[in-house]
Parts: sequence; C-alpha cells; structure tokens
Amino acid sequence: MENVEFNSKYWDGSYDWVGGGEEWSEMWGGSRAQWLGSLYPRVSAFLPTQSVLEIAPGFGRWTRFLLAACERYQGVDLSQECVDACIKRFESAVHARFLRNDGTSLDAIPDGSIDFIFSFDSLVHASGDVLDAYIPQIIAKLSPRGAAFIHHSNWLDAGKGLSNDHGRAVDVSHEAVLDKINASGGRMLIQELINWGAGTCTDCLTTFSKSDAFQDWTPMALENPGFMHEGNYIRKFQSPYSHIAMQGSKR
Repeated sequence: MENVEFNSKYWDGSYDWVGGGEEWSEMWGGSRAQWLGSLYPRVSAFLPTQSVLEIAPGFGRWTRFLLAACERYQGVDLSQECVDACIKRFESAVHARFLRNDGTSLDAIPDGSIDFIFSFDSLVHASGDVLDAYIPQIIAKLSPRGAAFIHHSNWLDAGKGLSNDHGRAVDVSHEAVLDKINASGGRMLIQELINWGAGTCTDCLTTFSKSDAFQDWTPMALENPGFMHEGNYIRKFQSPYSHIAMQGSKR
C-alpha cells in the first residue's frame, strides 16, 4: 500500500514534531479549546467509559483527554517516533499502552474489547484501501454497545478542482466509507460532512457501531459547511477560558 509507506516515512522522521501537533489546533485557539468546544460535544455520549482505542494518536494531542475519560487506554500508530513520544509524555498513566502497527492492522487488540474507538485528524490522510482494512477490524474490536468516531476524507466527492493543501486522501468518499461499514456488519449512527478551509465539505466525521447496537437510534446524515466557522468562534470566545485553566495548572 503506497499510502501506508508514504505516511510511515512522512510521520516517522520527515515531519518536524516540535509543536507536538498543537499547530493543527491553532484555528480553534489550541487543542484544549478544540476538544471542549468541538470534539467532546460530538463524542460525549460515549465518554467516560471503560476502554478506549485511539488510532494514530501522533504526539498525544487528544490522548490526554481520552486518558482522563477511561479505565483502559490503547493507542496504535504506524510511527515509532509517535509511539515513543506518547510513552514518554504519558509515562505516569499506568492504564495506558502505546503500540506500533503496520498502518492497517489492529491484531494486537482483542475482539469485542473496546467501548470507544477514536481517530481525528489522522485517518483523513488514509487512502481507500487503508480504510477498507481498518473498518472491519474496528467493528470487530467494538464491545456490544461500543462506538467508533473517525475523521476521514470525502475528497472523491467534493475535492474536484480544489488544491489539496492539507493532504486529504483523494480516493475516499463518505458513501464508500458508509458502504464498507454496512458490508462489515456495522451501522452508521451519524455521518457529518464538514469543510476544511474552503466551504466545500471535503472531510467527514463518521460515528458507527456494530449492526445490532443502538437500535433505538435513527441514523442521521448531516452536512456542515460551517465547521471552520465553528472553529473561528471557539478561538474567539471559548479558547480564552481554556487558557485561564492552563495558566492555573502551572501554579
């Protein structure tokens, strides 16, 4: 898989991690503001919980929030540099385990053992064959009432004629991801098309479960071309409060 090889080389030695990934949260005024204002409202139904799996945690931008919301945490990343950084950063978290994988495999995770699977700002770079490999495994790893929340590309549907400055996978669409979920014994709960930079919804947030879970829930398809406006609002009016909290933690 060329996409896996490229991502492995890029994130494991080529990328300068001096900012620890915080550079990607500047639009929201920092990762704490982004988590509290944007991500947590979308995943709060599943947290806190017993077991969490994070796919491609990078240097732990979201890991610190997930660790506080579970009893057992596992993070898998294809970059050894990222794995080592997380082990060092979260060395005091005795309930955490970080593993390197091959960019497509979740074999180290027992089936049916995970209550919540999370990946944001990572699998959006993963090509269709990588997602085809991951999705059936994600569904298999979920507990009976577990759920997954993944951020992936929708470039195949919405990216025509645009400059792919953020490295979205060009062969992925929200329909293809939904089809793979259904074919793998899963069930979409919410699929939210979002913009990233431009007003076109080139990205997608998909929340899903096993097919027999959440039967009382009617699946929802959302289109949100104002996702980046949300980020701007959070930066202006919510992030100042999160910075007060961070200053207080230094005392």
